[in-house]
Amino acid sequence: MRNGKRRQHIPGALMRLSALLQSFAGYLMPTSSGLFPRNFKKTFPIATRGEGCWIIAAGGRRFLDASGQAAVVSIGHGVPEIGRAMAEQSSQLAFAHTSQFHTAPAEKLAARLLAMAPPNFHNGGRVYFTSGGSEATETAIKLARQFHVECGQKDRYRVVSRRHSYHGSTLGAMTVSGNAARRAPYAPLLAEWGHIAPCFCYHCPFEKTFPQCEIACADDLEVHLTERGRDQAAAFIFEPIVGATLGAAAPPDGYVARIAEICRENGLLLIADEVMTGMGRTGKPFAVEHWGVEPDMMLLGKGIASGYAPLGAVLVSSRVVEAIERGSGAFVHGFTYQAHPVSTAAGNAVHDYLESHKLFDQVAQAGNHLREALSRLQSHSNVGEVRGLGLLLGIEFVNNKTTREPFQREQNIAEKIRAACLEENVLAYPTQGCVDGLRGDHLLLAPPFTISPEECALIARALQSALAKVFST
Repeated sequence: MRNGKRRQHIPGALMRLSALLQSFAGYLMPTSSGLFPRNFKKTFPIATRGEGCWIIAAGGRRFLDASGQAAVVSIGHGVPEIGRAMAEQSSQLAFAHTSQFHTAPAEKLAARLLAMAPPNFHNGGRVYFTSGGSEATETAIKLARQFHVECGQKDRYRVVSRRHSYHGSTLGAMTVSGNAARRAPYAPLLAEWGHIAPCFCYHCPFEKTFPQCEIACADDLEVHLTERGRDQAAAFIFEPIVGATLGAAAPPDGYVARIAEICRENGLLLIADEVMTGMGRTGKPFAVEHWGVEPDMMLLGKGIASGYAPLGAVLVSSRVVEAIERGSGAFVHGFTYQAHPVSTAAGNAVHDYLESHKLFDQVAQAGNHLREALSRLQSHSNVGEVRGLGLLLGIEFVNNKTTREPFQREQNIAEKIRAACLEENVLAYPTQGCVDGLRGDHLLLAPPFTISPEECALIARALQSALAKVFST
């Protein structure tokens, strides 16, 4: 009887949900939803479909996805081949726990990623699949610790990072992140392993100018190790191009090489967080390739499956693998859904699509089209800088263009511009805090690699309209 009632109840619940969605004409109030939202003070469109660079909401409104949904979507929305590959895999085998099995799609994707990686990953490197970027960061932190334990250096545990960085939302990832606003509520829960100066030429923390600065921001790692003790430092983690927190801030020539040199000289592992920059986003498979550096580990997420499935990865170089393989032989770590067959099948299908459509080769040209379209914004009195590489671009807004003075945080400029772009049906990614952790407004643009020149022009027009609205008074 109870089962019968339950069967009758479900259709009624679905009918009420359908009526609820229709009543808001494509928008769902947080108070009417069963989901825990990111922000209880906002309403959210109900996304129903995706086509290329566009997301279609209930009611038919179309949004140009200029941010790639947080720099995730690379091949575009609604590619049917990906869904078919996932369905085929799930019909054969949806899940197998990695404590008992490996699977063909995971093995295939691992081999493909290692083949794309720098040379130190080719002979003996391995891939540890996760469900996303935060899990990848957690995994790398533990791998760095265990590497040093296996090597007889049990005092090494601190993973050093940079201020104004972001490496994920789990506690370990938040510990190494330097995003002040995101860390603040959880400060009592976070270890203090140390953060060095950011590499950010537009707002140099040393008030110097490249190249006369002699890359002081890189040498700050050496200063930190001297002051805090190099014998406890296990690794240094960095974003080759700082994505969300600094708005696509790329380092000057020599910075990444100098950081790698300091790590080698002091026995630290070098971890490149390529969650946002990897898988072709900057025009190369991995952003570190622009500077010819070979990290000990690289973190992937976002673009590895282009958002079609939850997937992340840690690429582990041969020397790290060898230390654990010849030592204890076991990595004391694990997730239930690591190397998930359906997710890795999605990753392979995305990789196939990237290859068959030569999308990596399109990124540089598409990025040039977008930069050219945005060039008209540079003359605006409140646009400080348009920066980035490939299809990872940032636009910073300033109160005074000459002094580069930021707006006060309370003015919420980035969010206002995002909202104004939304009125033009263009989606952008706003962030505050690039100057001092609290002040500093920018938008991040990271559209799918398939974006057309016409769509680039549409993004620029939407931004021009948004600037006119926000700065009209």
